[in-house]
Amino acid sequence: MPADTAPASQRKPRASLGRKLALSLGVLVALLVLLELTVRTRQYVKHGTFGTMHQFVHDPASGLDIPPPGRVTANFAINKLGFRGPLVEMPKPAGTLRLAFLGASTTFCAEATSEEKTWPARVAAAAAQQRTEGSVDYVNAGVGGYLIDQIKQSFERRVAQFEPDVIFIYEATNDLTKDTRELAIAQDVYSGHSDEDSWLSRVSLVWYLVEKNMLLRSRKIGAVDKHGSVHFEARELSRNYRARIESLSDAAKARSKLVVLMTFSTQARREQDPARQFEACNTSFYYMPYMTPELLLDGFDEYNRVMREVAAEKGALLLDVAFAVPGDRRHFNDSVHFTDQGCAVFADAVIRGLQDSPQWNACIGTR
Repeated sequence: MPADTAPASQRKPRASLGRKLALSLGVLVALLVLLELTVRTRQYVKHGTFGTMHQFVHDPASGLDIPPPGRVTANFAINKLGFRGPLVEMPKPAGTLRLAFLGASTTFCAEATSEEKTWPARVAAAAAQQRTEGSVDYVNAGVGGYLIDQIKQSFERRVAQFEPDVIFIYEATNDLTKDTRELAIAQDVYSGHSDEDSWLSRVSLVWYLVEKNMLLRSRKIGAVDKHGSVHFEARELSRNYRARIESLSDAAKARSKLVVLMTFSTQARREQDPARQFEACNTSFYYMPYMTPELLLDGFDEYNRVMREVAAEKGALLLDVAFAVPGDRRHFNDSVHFTDQGCAVFADAVIRGLQDSPQWNACIGTR
């Protein structure tokens, strides 16, 4: 390569420019690192973890993605079998009443600030106080994102081994998302999208939050523009949900003394003014951008109707707790997930319903 024969006076500005670019790049990287650290610190303060709340690993034995066994955050701990909460004793000790809570993220309760403040833990603690003899323990088998079909698979391959006496089933939002997406695609008002995180969002929490907020903003457009909304007949929409709930209820009934079916609670309520109602549906629009507040309320009402009917048909105990928790930001972290206060109110409603049930009292005994 020919030597640079330019005078030194002409080479210095080029070198100086390179140093300035390097310095600017270094400052930019430092600012990005600082921003990442700041956001992760805020995430820890708010949710007890420096990363995302819901993380998963593949479990070859069940064929499911489960919470990473042994993962610990400031707010929750995953035991060595991949369930939130304490590890139950196996084989089950004589005289132990064992509860199992089947569901998705609304049962896992990542938003609760400790295990004791989740609604399943509160219900189990109240049952222990109510029982005349013997102990009470529980398995929180809620896993974020699970549909009823996955909940059934998890029950059969992961939970049934613990020999639960009473099984609680609480899930609607993920199944409503699945069923309405399929209908919206068929009606050409929705082309589908992936809920998987991009590779960059898996590395950077800042980008993860930016990506989620950008997607939420874009997907809310469909809720504003009613011309792009899905159309459905309620009973036809819920037909497959009914079949799934019936199948899960049958599987649970065959392996327990009592099955408890629970109606689903959301922050949105019909009596709210339009602006408040729209805000209460905020995160539901992320997964169902083709819906409106009215359609969401119709959908959840229909799935709760199905839950009531299936409970009556299958001889399960129904806890109609859909409106037990006030529909406000103090009790809901988002559209469907409870805060600590929401978990407390919800658990109280569950406990009252159980105490009024002869089926429950036959299982647990009373003081």
